Amino acid sequence: MRLTHHDVLLVIDVQNDFLPGGALAVPKGDAVIAPINRLAARLPHVILTQDWHPPGHASFHATHPGKAPFDTADLHYGVQVLWPEHCVQGTRGAELAADLRTERAELVIRKGYHPGIDSYSAFMEADRRTRTGLTGYLTERGLTRLFLAGLATDFCVLWSALDARAAGFEVIVVEDAVRGIDLDGSLARAWEAMERAGVGRVASDALA
Repeated sequence: MRLTHHDVLLVIDVQNDFLPGGALAVPKGDAVIAPINRLAARLPHVILTQDWHPPGHASFHATHPGKAPFDTADLHYGVQVLWPEHCVQGTRGAELAADLRTERAELVIRKGYHPGIDSYSAFMEADRRTRTGLTGYLTERGLTRLFLAGLATDFCVLWSALDARAAGFEVIVVEDAVRGIDLDGSLARAWEAMERAGVGRVASDALA
C-alpha cells in the first residue's frame, strides 16, 4: 500500500496501565509496540492519544460503592462500564510506554480528563457531545487517511475508528498493531462493527 503526505498514524493509549502488569492490562498489549515503532518511522504524520483521568473518575468502580470492576452504572449520558482505577493523571500508569517511540509525534490528545465523562474515542467523549478537537486538527492540516494502532481494539480503537469514519475520514486498522480486551465476545463484535462502517484492515508489513 502506497503512503502519501495525507496519511497519519493514530496511536491509541499505549500506556503503562494497559500493558502487562498494569491496572487494566490488555492481554499481550505490549506486542503492539514494535509494529507501532516501525510504522512511526514510515508514516509522514504521527498522533498519539493518552487516557488522562483525574482521581475518583466516574468510570472507576471504586467511585461507586458496592460496585466491582466491569459492573455497569447509569451515568447522566447512559450506561457506563466501570473499570479498575487506571491512567490517573500524573501517575506512572498514565505514562506512555517507555519503549514507544514518540519523538515524531506531532500531537498528543489527552482524553477522559472530565471527571464525570468517560472517553474511549480520540474524537468524542462518551456523552457523544464533548469533542476533543481532533477532527478540526486533521481537517485543517489536510490529513485524510488514518491508520489506527494501539489499545484496546474493542474499546478505544473501535470508538475512534467509528467516529473517524462518521467524520468522513478514510480509516484503516493495522491488525498486528492492535490488541483487544475481549469482554464476552466484544472483540469479534468490534471487528464486525468496523467492517460495517467501512473501516479497512491491513498488516503493518504491507505499508511501504
